[in-house]
Amino acid sequence: MATVDDLQFEEFGDAATSLAANPDVTTISIEDPGETPKHHPGPPRSPGREEDDELLGNDDSDKTELLAGQKKSSPFWTFEYYQTFFDVDTYQVFDRIKGSLLPIPGKNFVRLYIRSNPDLYGPFWICATLVFAIAISGNLSNFLIHLGEKTYHYVPEFRKVSIAATIIYAYAWLVPLSLWGFLMWRNSKVMNIVSYSFLEIVCVYGYSLFIYIPTAILWIIPQKAVRWILVMIALGISGSVLAMTFWPAVREDNRRIALATIVTIVLLHMFLSVGCLAYFFDAPEMEHLPTTIATPNQTVAAAKSS
Repeated sequence: MATVDDLQFEEFGDAATSLAANPDVTTISIEDPGETPKHHPGPPRSPGREEDDELLGNDDSDKTELLAGQKKSSPFWTFEYYQTFFDVDTYQVFDRIKGSLLPIPGKNFVRLYIRSNPDLYGPFWICATLVFAIAISGNLSNFLIHLGEKTYHYVPEFRKVSIAATIIYAYAWLVPLSLWGFLMWRNSKVMNIVSYSFLEIVCVYGYSLFIYIPTAILWIIPQKAVRWILVMIALGISGSVLAMTFWPAVREDNRRIALATIVTIVLLHMFLSVGCLAYFFDAPEMEHLPTTIATPNQTVAAAKSS
């Protein structure tokens, strides 16, 4: 049995000296609760990798993505499955709208705003607002152009609402679907560092259309030069968002294919804006041209000939 003298605290020297003398000994390190853990620098990173991290965003989005993947998903035929697509607060929507209006060069829109919680709430209401903005502004523009003409009678053109809805929603869904299929096909041939889901692509396209809402309202101004300037500004902002977002997804591919993909994305976006301006605002109204009024003599002559 151990005596009292054996049960005494022993003062050890430097830990490094003890480990050098007994390399097989097991040690336990107890840190002071008030002491902050020291940061151990990792291995040096290559400049190319730092450039990729700068382009794609920080690591917090990757951690959020992994945590999001651990959530239990409901079956697609249930209401809860589609409810997750609209689970977004007002702050997130406004933040994404601000990001689409002020694109940051060198930053990825999906990684900064979308990937943590992609939604359909913002894109759906942005498209709906844009449909009514184009239709109503088109009717008001037509009214202002013919204002003061005695032969003109204003008739609301409700068909413009259905036409605008078909164009906008078809663009906001079919183009992202085609782009997603193309990126999946190219990903099977070339390993890219960036990949997007279909929901993320729809989200990017939806928020990129927000700039056209104030643009469509300003298209009421009956000056073609002003309208075309507004088109170029809106196209430059929204097109840069799309180009900077999808360039990382194709830049590892063949150079020609990558450039052709970005050019096609921008051209389709340009066709949408120019087509809406040309059809809803600059289209000639043939049915409102003044008609020839028959004089009494012409009426009598026509009656005699009959």
